[in-house]
Formats: sequence, C-alpha cells, structure tokens
Amino acid sequence: MKEIIKKSLEKSFSYTEYRNHVSNKLAQGEVTGNEQSEHLLKYSELNVVRMNRLDKTLTVHEDVSEKIASIKSKLIWLVLSEGWCGDAAQLLPVINKKAELSENIKLKVLLRDENEELMNQFLTNGGKAIPKLIIIEEETLEVLDHWGPRPEGASKLISDYKATHGIVDEIAKTELQKWYLQDKGFSTQKEIIEKVEEIEKQLV
Repeated sequence: MKEIIKKSLEKSFSYTEYRNHVSNKLAQGEVTGNEQSEHLLKYSELNVVRMNRLDKTLTVHEDVSEKIASIKSKLIWLVLSEGWCGDAAQLLPVINKKAELSENIKLKVLLRDENEELMNQFLTNGGKAIPKLIIIEEETLEVLDHWGPRPEGASKLISDYKATHGIVDEIAKTELQKWYLQDKGFSTQKEIIEKVEEIEKQLV
C-alpha cells in the first residue's frame, strides 16, 4: 500500500492545480477521466461554477476550525476526484477550506481514472465512488483512515431514493444538490474532524 501511495503522490495536484487542470481541459472541450461525452462536459462546466461559488462563500464552523488548528500530527489528505463528479464539486472545496487552517495538513488531489490501482483499494460497495478522502501519516505514508464519497445524510438520501424508485435519476441528483446547499458543508466538516480527532488520540 505504501508503494501505491508513494507513486500516487508523485502524480498528485494541489487544490489550485486541480482546479486549473479541470478548467484547462474544459477549454479544450474535454473532461477529466477516461470517458468523454456531452453530458459529462455539461456536468464539469456546472461543477466549475459550483466550486467557484463555494470557494468564495464557504466558511468552516468555529468549533471545527478550532479543532483543525490544534492538530499536531502531520497528515496528508489525499482525495480521489474527477471534474465531472457532482459530489466532488460540493465536497472538495469543504475539504480544502479545512486543510488551509492547519500547517500540519497537506491536501493533494488525484484523478480517479488515472490512479486505478489506488482507487481499487478504497471501493464503496464494490464501486469506484468519489470523492474519496484518504488520511495518511506524512512521515510513514501509512493510511490512517478514509472518508467518502458522501456525508451520512447525503448517502441516506440517495439510498432511500434508490430503494423507492430503483434508480438514481436526475430528480435524485437535483435533490442531492439541494441537500448540499442546505447543509452548507457542515456534515462533511463534522464527520472528517471526528476521524482526525480519533487519529490524534492514537498518534500523539
């Protein structure tokens, strides 16, 4: 696993580099990932708008920011993502805002389809669901925990909808985006900091 992590980190982006890479691909009429299509292009363009808005308006809850600032362990937050992913567009800005609050957290972003070996280690119900946050000890490259692809409330919304309707369609995706809008990133902040606090107890 450590060798996979090491190779993956060599190909990783900073948050700004990732945002620029997605935008540069769009400027060429392309999206990140193995598949190219009009609907993925549409999703990617919409996600750029969403991420721009979140980067400007998102705030970290005071309790969470205090806990993040007090982190003593040196960690790498490695996130698997793609530009067309609606969940990633909602969650990656939240993760970035939190990482910016601590000098001991380095945020790195990887493209899922270009890092299949790593993605296969963190499947969700057998699928390559993203975003997936992998929390790594910087010095040893040991994987300490992982989170994703959605906060619990969002996951329940989708699972309940699928149980009722049998599919995840555009109506479900719209409801999911409404959930994210109302939640304002708080569930993601809370769930990730809880994991980090448990890690701190073990490492410090």
